[in-house]
Amino acid sequence: MKIGIIGAGYVGRALAAMAVKQGHDAMISNSRGPHTLFSDAAMLGCKIGTIDEAAQFGDIVIVAVTFKYYTAVPVGRVANKIVIDTNNYYPQRDDAFEALDNGSTTSSELLAAHLPESTIVKAFNAIRMTDIERDSQPTGSFDRRALPLCGDDLDAKRKVSDLYDQFGFDTVDVGPLAEGWRFQPNTPAYCVRLNKTWLPKALAEAVR
Repeated sequence: MKIGIIGAGYVGRALAAMAVKQGHDAMISNSRGPHTLFSDAAMLGCKIGTIDEAAQFGDIVIVAVTFKYYTAVPVGRVANKIVIDTNNYYPQRDDAFEALDNGSTTSSELLAAHLPESTIVKAFNAIRMTDIERDSQPTGSFDRRALPLCGDDLDAKRKVSDLYDQFGFDTVDVGPLAEGWRFQPNTPAYCVRLNKTWLPKALAEAVR
């Protein structure tokens, strides 16, 4: 699979490394241009490109930019594609978004509104990138870590769940995209190592 990654920070680089390790063809990008990613390409074994090139390249596109820059994702380039939203909203970093602060929507729903022709799945946001490789375990391992995801399209969620499994994690499907608040920052399930038995319980304890 070709995986285009918009963002080359901790999240983008960690997911690119895991994708390459599992035999996928990955391309990372950032707003400063591919010339700033030369050493990353050598270190990670991935391709580098512009944001437009990564968006066009990917069969699946991962958004791994700071949340307040989510509108930098090129709408036309990701039309009719699955877009994985790894974003988290931090008011102290991203400036204030009233609709998020009052709970009337979620960060992934804002991305979905920006990308009306794409299929959004919220995933990979509730694990620290330093834990991606460390906590990865083969399918069927005892006490394997589970990660949540949500989205409005079952087939898209199935494909992202397959990525979770390849990367070494079980999946807990939280439901539609609007339920993404259950594993956002400051919730019981956020960045906590839980298996597929305990993660649903933590998700159910979230208070909006």
